[in-house]
Amino acid sequence: MNANSHFSAARIRGFGTTIFAEYTALAEEHGAVNLGQGFPNFPAPDFVKEAARDAVAADQNQYTRYGGHSALVQALAAQAEIDLGRSIDPWTEIQITSGATASLFAACQAFLDPGDEVILFEPFYDAYPVDVTMAGGVPRFVPLHPQADGDWRYDPDELRTAFSPRTKLVFLNTPHNPTGKVFTRPELEEIAGLCQAYDALVVADEVYERMIFDGRTMGRIATIPGMWERTISIGSAGKSFSVTGWKIGWSIGPSPLIAAIRSVSQWMVFSVATPLQAAVAQAVSLAPSAGYYEELASMYQAKRDRMGEILDAANLKPLTPDATYFTIADTSAYHFTDDDAFCRWLTAKIGVNAIPPSAFYSSAHKGLARHLARFCFCKTDETLDAAAERLQQLSRAGG
Repeated sequence: MNANSHFSAARIRGFGTTIFAEYTALAEEHGAVNLGQGFPNFPAPDFVKEAARDAVAADQNQYTRYGGHSALVQALAAQAEIDLGRSIDPWTEIQITSGATASLFAACQAFLDPGDEVILFEPFYDAYPVDVTMAGGVPRFVPLHPQADGDWRYDPDELRTAFSPRTKLVFLNTPHNPTGKVFTRPELEEIAGLCQAYDALVVADEVYERMIFDGRTMGRIATIPGMWERTISIGSAGKSFSVTGWKIGWSIGPSPLIAAIRSVSQWMVFSVATPLQAAVAQAVSLAPSAGYYEELASMYQAKRDRMGEILDAANLKPLTPDATYFTIADTSAYHFTDDDAFCRWLTAKIGVNAIPPSAFYSSAHKGLARHLARFCFCKTDETLDAAAERLQQLSRAGG
């Protein structure tokens, strides 16, 4: 134990290293093809990079307003009007943050008092329970169960039981990481009804909103009657424009909720990188007319299909996602005791890195991930081909 560990606040002592850092280090140690951490290993679109160069050259390099660069909030307001079907005030109903991660953290700090409860669907993005705990909140978990058709569904009785008079927030991630689930309109309506009955807010993490496949459409809980007033919708340039390192995210919602987010955000970072905000403003403005979002979804759908073929050939049954850039596969053909053991073996012996989904479950439900592994397909075709070649040896090595 670190000699100075007693100085750490009790609320952070159990956090440790993220699963992504741990498995990235493992991949590097063994020279494995990294299909673990979810970021593209190919260049961002040229028009996005050119916009950043233009902003730097125009000397947009000083602090901007802490609510967000004026051009960016206006561009987002115009897009949100289409997505949400309502007029959005760019000055009071949008807050720019240091990535969607900061929006999530700010929401917990803004709305949770010690003892307040937060409903999390699991598997969850690993920051959710940490953000809740750091704000003094108490996570309540509702598992998503994989179905024979590849979909994931919650048990309505388990969801209703999770609500209580202390429920303050519901984290709703749709499209969902890591399953690729897109919540249906009836599911959104059921969640909305419970939120209204228990006077709870929704943190709608929608960062994969532009990566939906097979002609499906995405419902937004903020559009359900009575839900705009109690919903924070979170988006990210990192996912939509393949610039995860820029850390430009945003929260959109009614002005009283955004004011609370803003009161936290100003003391976290004040404002985020001005030229990158200017570049994202230009990208958001140009993307619809250029057909960019359709091209993005088409590209990722093709990579999803390729990933499914690779996994099928390796006797790993893919649970085909409807969105995002992740595929969860059933590994039960290989008879490992748990998902961590399988993923460590796959990395060290086969040379392909995947993430054990048990990292995204509460301790009570980790067993649900025993025979699962998460593969990321936001990679070049060359990377996916290299993974396919290595996985050809999988059945011979341990199946």
